[in-house]
Amino acid sequence: MQELAAGEGADFFGVADLAIARDAILEQGGPPIAGYPLAVSVGIRLADPIVDLLTRKNERAVASSYKHHCYDVINGRLDVLSSKLAGAIQRSGFKAYPLPSSMRVSDEKICAIFSHKMAAHLAGLGWIGKSCLLVTPEAGPRVRWTTVLTNAPLAAGKPMEERCGECRECVDACPVQSFSNKNFRADEPREARYDARRCEKYLNGLEKSTGYRVCGMCLYVCPYGKKALR
Repeated sequence: MQELAAGEGADFFGVADLAIARDAILEQGGPPIAGYPLAVSVGIRLADPIVDLLTRKNERAVASSYKHHCYDVINGRLDVLSSKLAGAIQRSGFKAYPLPSSMRVSDEKICAIFSHKMAAHLAGLGWIGKSCLLVTPEAGPRVRWTTVLTNAPLAAGKPMEERCGECRECVDACPVQSFSNKNFRADEPREARYDARRCEKYLNGLEKSTGYRVCGMCLYVCPYGKKALR
């Protein structure tokens, strides 16, 4: 399975045991989503030269390039990848549910049907940072993710411990102070760390001025992403 993912362009691959997060998954996605015991998590790394231009996000050329290459194109690649992985699992005689790489299902909660970042964390591919992004040791948060839910007997990884420590680069870089500077805790709601509505309002304003909902400063400043460049 990992070889198939790599052959299709995945930079990250892991398997998550979802048992410890079942209540949260049930609340977010309902019984059909919460009925799967495992998740295959795959990620594709963003193009660093484009991410490094995000300080100029108010320029239409920069915002359009990021939206196209680091969002639309990679989301499309991830959706094809998850479909192929699900097909391979199904041909092996097991259930597989490929999830959209990016699709909001609740405007009230500002969330999708399932958290790809949670799956990647439980698979041991990274940790949830103070920005609520999934931070990898190899590329920081400069990765987009998707998930295939399954009951196939795959070996699951173990969650990675948080490594942000006292760092607050993403907290200070946020233009509207959306982050509370709290480290991730599984027993706390997202709202304890992240004001999604404040972020949403800011992105709506950017869309009116530039035509694109592109910020990404929390993604750009993360030292783990910049360390990878060096």
